[in-house]
Amino acid sequence: MNLKQYLAIAGGCGLLFLGGIQAFGQTTAKKYFTKEGHIKFHSETAMETIEADNHKSTSVLDLESGAMEFAVLIKAFEFEKALMQEHFNENYMESDEFPKSKFKGKITNLGDVNFEEAGTYTVKVGGDLTIHGQTNPVETEGTLEVGKDGNVKALSSFVVKPADYGIKIPAIVVEKIAEGITISVDLDYQPFTR
Repeated sequence: MNLKQYLAIAGGCGLLFLGGIQAFGQTTAKKYFTKEGHIKFHSETAMETIEADNHKSTSVLDLESGAMEFAVLIKAFEFEKALMQEHFNENYMESDEFPKSKFKGKITNLGDVNFEEAGTYTVKVGGDLTIHGQTNPVETEGTLEVGKDGNVKALSSFVVKPADYGIKIPAIVVEKIAEGITISVDLDYQPFTR
């Protein structure tokens, strides 16, 4: 499964949990952070389209090592219909038992990114994605946009399968939920300071 899949399932099935900023040590200009990352998931079938947004995803990026961590509270996903949100949390994600999803990994082609020069860079990311209490290795591609102000924006989109994370879809609604959920990630990182 790739990171897109990871975010998709994370987004579609609840995303990443940030283990903690402490893992990155003391603050330097080389560490970036966001607590308002946007994760979206999208499921589309002939019977129904389901979307949800989470604007409270937390992530840390270490520019020196390429290490990345994401954390997402499952209950922070917002749906257009309250009943969908209730079913998502109670029946599928079991968010009382599995309140967070998390990703821990790194940019594997960090040498291709020049954080001193504004521009858009294609990155490859690999690591472990945990959703619904199950962890799978993931790999995906995305982009890092380095701004003239030095801030960094990360974008990615991928597909994940709920079945890969032990998320059971009842037979009565199986035709309404896509086998693969598209996850989109949009993060605006700022320098991390304490």
